[in-house]
Amino acid sequence: MKYIVQNYSTDPHFNMAFDEFCLEQLKADEPVFYLWQNRPSVIIGLNQSAYAEVNLPYLREKGIVLARRVTGGGAVYHDLQNLNYTITGRIRDLETDYPAYVETMARALRALGVPAEVSGRNDILVDGRKCSGYAKRVSKDRLMIHGTLMYDVDIDTLTQVLATPGSKLSAAGISSVRSRVANLKEYLPQFEDIHAFQAALQALLAGDDGEMRLTVAQIAQIEADATSKYRTWEWVYGHSPVAAFRVGRKFACGRVEASFSLKAGCIDGLRFSGDFLGNLPADRIANALQGCRFTREAIEAVLCKEPVENCFDRLSPKELTALLLDA
Repeated sequence: MKYIVQNYSTDPHFNMAFDEFCLEQLKADEPVFYLWQNRPSVIIGLNQSAYAEVNLPYLREKGIVLARRVTGGGAVYHDLQNLNYTITGRIRDLETDYPAYVETMARALRALGVPAEVSGRNDILVDGRKCSGYAKRVSKDRLMIHGTLMYDVDIDTLTQVLATPGSKLSAAGISSVRSRVANLKEYLPQFEDIHAFQAALQALLAGDDGEMRLTVAQIAQIEADATSKYRTWEWVYGHSPVAAFRVGRKFACGRVEASFSLKAGCIDGLRFSGDFLGNLPADRIANALQGCRFTREAIEAVLCKEPVENCFDRLSPKELTALLLDA
């Protein structure tokens, strides 16, 4: 396969736009591939809720980027010890081309000495442990698959970023996660680092087919798409499907519980309950927050204009905001 050589970016939003451009606008009759990396980031699937699937407070604390891709599947953690791959080309028969693309990557890993096998819904396994997850998308007559290759990924951080209340990772703990995933480094002692692994894998996949280069104008278009779509709140958070939450905490006014859902990243159907005291009905606050973006800045801006202390005795807008964000 020919390979594309320009994608040296580690910006996950640019890289998501790069994938979409190559799927929908790249003119190539035969399959092409490229290998790429992201700085520490969590990439959620097209149909996932950012609020339900990711430990957002941990991401904010550690400066880890959140991005959304155009393919389905689950949330994945990337860092600079993870190598990503994308293969795209004309689709002739989905049932034939899709498995063939995935098997191409597994076969290349086996050629490098990794006992890789395609297994499950969207996994590549080594000795029964997951070393790669992948997803697909079809656009008109073109197919794209992209996935991860865990070379020496920080498992502790991977567990933290994907550990939300009630999640499998939260319940399992780090030791259990370590038993279910594998870093390829332990199977590739011949390589000094991930860059040597990338160079060998690229040479193996490309063979004698050579390289393909995008134009300056095409790169500029990808950057523009990254800004207009992939970096926006509307895409990363607002695209989230409906997710329901319930939080509660004891305050000076009594216990305050909040039940609500997030619809397109905005508060929907908020209700307060509990044994709290207040001079005014809490419905006033709930109604004021209906449709508000679920961000600290947006919630505090609304609450600072409302009589929060009169609806919940001596409770400040900042405290009520913190309660809602506990979700």
